[in-house]
Amino acid sequence: MKKLSLIILLFSCSVVFGQQKVDVSASNIKWTGSQISGKSHFGSLKFKTGNITIKNNIIESGVFVVDMTSLSVEDLEGRGKKSLEGHLNSDDFFSVESFPTSSLQINSGKKTGPNSYDVSGTLTIKGISHEVNFSLNLGNDSSANAKLTFDRSKFNVRYGSGSFFENLGDRLILDDIELEVLLFLR
Repeated sequence: MKKLSLIILLFSCSVVFGQQKVDVSASNIKWTGSQISGKSHFGSLKFKTGNITIKNNIIESGVFVVDMTSLSVEDLEGRGKKSLEGHLNSDDFFSVESFPTSSLQINSGKKTGPNSYDVSGTLTIKGISHEVNFSLNLGNDSSANAKLTFDRSKFNVRYGSGSFFENLGDRLILDDIELEVLLFLR
C-alpha cells in the first residue's frame, strides 16, 4: 500500500512540478477570425512540439511550436474550404511555404488562483516576434487550456486589414485572431 501511495504521489508531483511535454497528437488549437460584418471563420492547427516547466506551482518557461502546414478550415466544406485554406496559407495571410512554423515562448507566469495563471510570452509568426499575455488553466488530468488573442497586423498579416487598407467596408477582416488551446501534457 505504501508503494502505491508513493507512485500516486510521484505521478501527481510530475504533473505539477518539472518539465512536461505536450502530447502533440492529442492537443489542438482552435482559431477564429472575424469580419466587421459579423461573419467569422474557424478551424484548427496542430502542434509540432511543445513543453512547459512548472516548479513550485510557478510557470517558469515553455516553448510551443505550431505546424502551420496543418492549418485547417472547419466551418466550410468542399471547394470553399479548399479555397480559404489556400488563401490563408498564401502570402496574403500566413506565408506558410516560407514560414512553416510559428512559436510561442513562455517568459513568465504568475499564479492567480489554485490552477490558473497569467502568462506572458513571445509569439513569433512569419518570423516577427511580439509580446503577448494570456490566461492558462491547469486541469487535474494532465491537461491545460488557454485563450489567447493576437493582433495579426503586428505580424504582417495584411489581407483585408483596416490597419493597412482604407475603404474596405463590409470586407474588412478584424485584426484580432482568437486562439483556444487545449494541451495534454505527459
